[in-house]
Amino acid sequence: MSVLWVVLGFVLLVIGGEYLVRSSVALSFKFNISKMVIGMTVVSFATSAPELLVSLQAAFTGSPAIAINNVVGSNIANIGLVLGVTTLVGPIIVDRSFYKLNWPVMMVFSIMLYYFLKNDNVLTAIEGACLFSGLILFIVVLIKHAKKDSIPDEVDDTLATVSNFKIIVWLLIGAVALYFGSEWLVDGSREIARSVGVSEAVIGVSLIAIGTSVPELAASIIAAAKQEKAISLGNLIGSNIFNIASVLGLTSLVKPIEVTDPRILTNDIFWMLGFAAVLIPLIFIPKQMQISRFKGFFLVLAYSVFMVFVYTT
Repeated sequence: MSVLWVVLGFVLLVIGGEYLVRSSVALSFKFNISKMVIGMTVVSFATSAPELLVSLQAAFTGSPAIAINNVVGSNIANIGLVLGVTTLVGPIIVDRSFYKLNWPVMMVFSIMLYYFLKNDNVLTAIEGACLFSGLILFIVVLIKHAKKDSIPDEVDDTLATVSNFKIIVWLLIGAVALYFGSEWLVDGSREIARSVGVSEAVIGVSLIAIGTSVPELAASIIAAAKQEKAISLGNLIGSNIFNIASVLGLTSLVKPIEVTDPRILTNDIFWMLGFAAVLIPLIFIPKQMQISRFKGFFLVLAYSVFMVFVYTT
C-alpha cells in the first residue's frame, strides 16, 4: 500500500507543479510583468514547488532527513541522471555564462549549505534567510545581465489571454495536488523505509529525489530528441541553486531543519559537491564547451555508482 501512496504522490506532484506553473505565468501576465522576468523568477519558483512542499511536509512530520536529502539527492540527480541521460540523446553546448556566473554561484550555495549544517547540525531560520537573500541577489544579477532574447521556453504566450476564472481554477488544482501529493509521498516513503530496513535519509536521497526529478528528466529527453535548446546546462544549474536557496531556505524559515542522520554530512553532501565540481573539467576536456555523449555516459555511470553505494552501505 505504501508503494501505491508513493506513486500517487509522484503523480499529484507532477500535476500540481504543471498547473502551478501555468497559473503563475498567466497571473504574471495579468500584472504586465515582462516575459524575461517571468521566465527567470516566476517559472523557477513554481517548478521548485514540489520539492518545497515535500521538504515542508517532511520537516513538519518529523522527518528532517527526508527534507534535506530530498534537495541533496535532487541536485545529484539533476547532474548525474538528468544531464547525463539528456546528453546521451544529444550533446549539449555550454554557454560561457555557465562558468562565469551559474557554476560559481551553485558552488557557493552548496558550500554554504554544508557549512551551515556542519556548524551545529541544524539549518536555522537565520541561515535559511541568508540562503534565500542570496537567491534574490542572484536573480537580480541574472535579470540585469540577461539578453532581451534570453526567455526560457516555459513562458507560453498563449497564457497571456487566459481568463481570471481559469487562473483561479488552475491555482486551486495546483495547490490541492501539491498538498496531497507531498503528504502521500512522504508518508509512503517513510513506510517503505521502515519495511525495507533503510533510513529515511536513504529514501530521501534516492527514491524521492528521483521522483521529483522525473518531470525535468522527461522534458529534457523530449527536448534533446527534438534537437531543441529548451533544456540547457544553465537550466539544470539554476534548478540546483533554487533547490538549496528557495526549498531549504524557505523551509528552515518556517521550521528549523535538524540533521538526524550523520550520513548526510559524512557522505551524501560530498557526492552533491563532487557532481557539481566535476562539471568544470568536463566542459574543458575536448571537445571544449560541449558535453558529449561520452561525458554523459560518465555522469550516468557515476550516478549509478552513487545509487549502489547508497543502498549497499
